[in-house]
Amino acid sequence: MSELGTFDAVIFDFDGTLANSMASMHRAYALWAAEYGVDLETLRQYTGRPAEAVARALLPADIAPSAGRRIDELEVSDTEGVVALPGSAEAFAAIPSARRAIATSCTTALLDARLAATGLPRPEVIVTRDQVERGKPAPDSFLLAAERLGVDPARCLVCEDAPAGVAAARAAGMPVLGVLTEHTADELVADWAVESLAGVVFEDTVDGVRVRLA
Repeated sequence: MSELGTFDAVIFDFDGTLANSMASMHRAYALWAAEYGVDLETLRQYTGRPAEAVARALLPADIAPSAGRRIDELEVSDTEGVVALPGSAEAFAAIPSARRAIATSCTTALLDARLAATGLPRPEVIVTRDQVERGKPAPDSFLLAAERLGVDPARCLVCEDAPAGVAAARAAGMPVLGVLTEHTADELVADWAVESLAGVVFEDTVDGVRVRLA
């Protein structure tokens, strides 16, 4: 096994890292793209960014706020097929609640809907897009998660599947384990990469969470 190290905490992205929500997300974005006349392939480039950031990047400023809210509405209303990804439940079972968190670009309403669909336990520490001033690729969500966990950011391992999330973790000074759900290792440029969390062993020790690649 390849040893990644021992960390004080592990912070997980949600969509594409812990949960497979891609079919639901793609349905919502396809509807949104049709409504607003946005090219779907262009839209893919913004995977992992908050809804309002996607709208601001692709639409005129005067309609971006309402368009961002429309993305959320479409996603919250459709959780069909949202399931936990391989290794997610095992990771949560292995890591004590005080040493794990979720930091996501989802709003609280969207995370609540998708987390319920997966059946994964709700962590004590969750940071959603509506709890920070700046979403990914800014480091705010990861830094707030570390603060709530009471852990030095440099002692946190981030698990992420999107380039924006990897950039956010790096900006927070945190090492990153990339999960190759939708992007290649070359696209993510993480410190390590796995196909899914099923390829990772998390072990609670007196020194922290020991992490190895299976």
